[in-house]
Amino acid sequence: MTETRHATPPGQTHLITSDAEAIAVAKKLAAEFAPSASLRDRARALPWEELDRFTASGLWGITVPKAYGGAGVSAVTLAQVTAIIAAADGSLSQIPQNHFYALEVIRAGASEAQKQHYFRLALEGHRFGNALAEIGAKDFQRRTRLIREGGQLYVEGQKFYCTGAIFAHQIPTLVVDEEGRQQLVIIPREAAGVSITDDWDGFGQRVTGSGSVAFSRVAVSPDQVVPFQDSFERPTPIGPFAQIIHAAIDLGIGEGAFQATLPFIRDRARPWVDAKVESAAQDPLTLAGLGDVALRLRAARALVTRAGRAVDAAILDASETSVAEASVAVAAARALTTTAGLLAGSKLFEFTGTSATFTEDNLDRHWRNVRTHTLHDPVRWKYHAVGNHLLNGVNPPRHGAI
Repeated sequence: MTETRHATPPGQTHLITSDAEAIAVAKKLAAEFAPSASLRDRARALPWEELDRFTASGLWGITVPKAYGGAGVSAVTLAQVTAIIAAADGSLSQIPQNHFYALEVIRAGASEAQKQHYFRLALEGHRFGNALAEIGAKDFQRRTRLIREGGQLYVEGQKFYCTGAIFAHQIPTLVVDEEGRQQLVIIPREAAGVSITDDWDGFGQRVTGSGSVAFSRVAVSPDQVVPFQDSFERPTPIGPFAQIIHAAIDLGIGEGAFQATLPFIRDRARPWVDAKVESAAQDPLTLAGLGDVALRLRAARALVTRAGRAVDAAILDASETSVAEASVAVAAARALTTTAGLLAGSKLFEFTGTSATFTEDNLDRHWRNVRTHTLHDPVRWKYHAVGNHLLNGVNPPRHGAI
């Protein structure tokens, strides 16, 4: 259906000033979001009110550099904040991913005037969505165009997988200009010629608002055009920065599934007859399996933290070496968060039994969410990047998916 509701103008937004505060705020919000996450998923109820509270909390502004009034939190902290929210609600954790991605593109390559303007909007509570991918075109080939007619710039094209665009105030849009170079055009949601369709119907991440955006002769100005391709032709941490957020989403969903598993085993699951114990919580094979999942999630979290430090080092001093090391570290984290998250979502049912499949509990949302999100880009290429760098000394390519 066509989504007719538009984001309300930003209200009063809290200014977070430190990494510790960001984590504390995330934990508080996660506790508020978790109880109703299942209901939103079952009803496919888009989280308008939750997102307003999310942005008003100040968490959407935490990556704005300190020089521009933000907290400038580390990538380690951003990943931790993302995982905390993901454990409570996987969809809510994914919606700001492209918002932070856009802010990093701005940090890495925008003009000083653009940085001043867009960082201020982020601190004021503006949400940046995305219009990057296209149906029917190979990855990284764009048919959405930035054209010039009579001295005026226009954007024309159609996008899909536009996570968060429905909820956005600004829509960063990937285009190809008349010289064949990719640029990021930041288009206000209310601009004439912008049309958003709520046609995302995936079985997981159901309320991310990942539908379609169409641009019909949308007039834009040069100051809305942020260099994009330029920022990948030199070493910048944009790619690993984007990817560590995805790793944190998968980690958090897996941890949320594990958190749901423990009380179900204690309170509702039955031990297998051959275990000869009184409760499922005493079943030795269940305990061994739980230990395996717990250790894999703990290892995945450790790799995310390690990768975050590598991303922070690349942000501090971007070079061929530091950016490649960050990309490889994040690729390793994504490989393990994928397998650990999927394992946690699947073992939830193996450890708890048939009663865990009841529709009322909706526990399958954890597996559906992590299975859907781990398809964001192919994990097999993460292993390839790690192996090729280790054996042959080949640096990963520089783009937003590695």
